Amino acid sequence: MAFGRLERTAKPTPMSDINMTPLIDVMLVLLVIFMITAPLMTASLKLDLPKTEGTSASDVPDFIAVSIDARGQLYVADKPVTAAAFKDQVQAAARKSPTTEVQLRADKAVPYGTVAELIGTVQAAGLNRIGFVAEPAPSTSAGTATPATPAASR
Repeated sequence: MAFGRLERTAKPTPMSDINMTPLIDVMLVLLVIFMITAPLMTASLKLDLPKTEGTSASDVPDFIAVSIDARGQLYVADKPVTAAAFKDQVQAAARKSPTTEVQLRADKAVPYGTVAELIGTVQAAGLNRIGFVAEPAPSTSAGTATPATPAASR
């Protein structure tokens, strides 16, 4: 009985490289999904800010009363000042006592950017205690506040 020779073919060698194409495709799809959904998540944020009932002035001995009217004019202790004079007064107060509090009264019509610049000026001078002064919420006879009307869009 004659047996033929069984030839063995060489087996393919194991692949030592990782195919990156599917991984890159998945990552690009996830990137597109996050790019589309991220703005939608921030646009749907609705805040119901609390009313300030029972607020009282703090008993801080050292403070500076700063006000901003609707036109953006700065007032320190109800006296109009320029931005340079305001910066000098805040720096002088910080040198006198670094624990001096700035009590900020801003009109509703003042843009947030103006208030943020004012806070930056105060912090650059060395004062970190900033208090926002608000009026108490009006209350009805039932003891609940009336809802505020939405601001007109500009």
